[in-house]
Amino acid sequence: MNAPRIAIVGAGIGGMAAAIALARTGAAVAVYEQAAALGWVGQAINLAPNAVRALDGLGVGAAIRGTAWRPTMRLSRDWQTGAITSRVEMAESAQQRYGAPMLTMHRAELIGALGAALPAGCLRTGHRLAAWDESGGEVRLRFADGTEAGCDLLVGADGIHSLVRQHLFGPDRPAYTGMIAWRMVVPAAAVAAARPDIDLTPFTKWWGPTPQVQLVHFLIGGGRDLFLFATLPAPEPARESWSQTGDAQVLRAGLAGFHPDARALLEPAREAYRTALYDRAPLAAWSRGRVCLLGDACHAMTPFMAQGAAQGIEDAVALARCLDGVGADGIVAALERYQRCRHPRASRIQKTSHENQFLKTQDDADWVYGHDAWNVPLAA
Repeated sequence: MNAPRIAIVGAGIGGMAAAIALARTGAAVAVYEQAAALGWVGQAINLAPNAVRALDGLGVGAAIRGTAWRPTMRLSRDWQTGAITSRVEMAESAQQRYGAPMLTMHRAELIGALGAALPAGCLRTGHRLAAWDESGGEVRLRFADGTEAGCDLLVGADGIHSLVRQHLFGPDRPAYTGMIAWRMVVPAAAVAAARPDIDLTPFTKWWGPTPQVQLVHFLIGGGRDLFLFATLPAPEPARESWSQTGDAQVLRAGLAGFHPDARALLEPAREAYRTALYDRAPLAAWSRGRVCLLGDACHAMTPFMAQGAAQGIEDAVALARCLDGVGADGIVAALERYQRCRHPRASRIQKTSHENQFLKTQDDADWVYGHDAWNVPLAA
């Protein structure tokens, strides 16, 4: 049996995780990324235990633990009174319960760890996919620079504005949520100096007066920096871009009624990034022929459960498990199995994140955090 040739479009978290996992099955993997190089993209990421356990199986767990912060617990707090409404123990408790801790870090640290674990020579930067066609048992790729490549399977891991998804199923029509998301990083020492009584060690979510208002914070950079994520209502749709800057003072004004402990975290913030949040309904199908989708390309979700990247990593593991030992002639059936394995869970998390009630008052995180992507039984 000849090893299948697999082309992955997109060198994000899901795409690189898929490349590592698929290469372990013996497949010949190539990752095509439109950017000229992997760079410092985004600010921070929270990896829940299910994501860390999956990354451990990819062999990158030790690398990310070296720079990450381990939150002591996951807290929910009332915006006005500061009362704790939900508490889930993390750190060693999560290690014992779920097989892995929660880890928070600069996003680039995870990208770097995955990039270092890629099979040698598989990454092709500066390759923007323009089109493809499937015939004669092969998928033929054409890139914007005029080059071409062939493969037995094309994996679209090209994110929320996926070209592969659009070619498969047509343009999507995301719904504006009525919210603007804000992201900031401030020195933890500045917060601690002003308010040494505030415990920064947990992952904390302050639930606002409506589901559209919230503030989340957690340490990154091994505890050196504090990452802040917040949402405010905004009636007019805006651009869906994670690189647009905003005025931190606007956010402070929007959260002026929050508990003093929450407001104190925002005081050092000067530089902020803002984006309009759009929602997408679960897709009915993730593949057609020898082309499939992975991660945000097929189940982009609001960021309220910190599961977007986690679900892409779980997709990568499941796809590799479904393709393990499969030759080129068995790819279509393997992709159908991959969808049966992943669609119910990813769609449920997508819907739950949209509702934005996860762990607001309940402490049951097991159905999310306890998932073991490497050992959960595969669908028939």
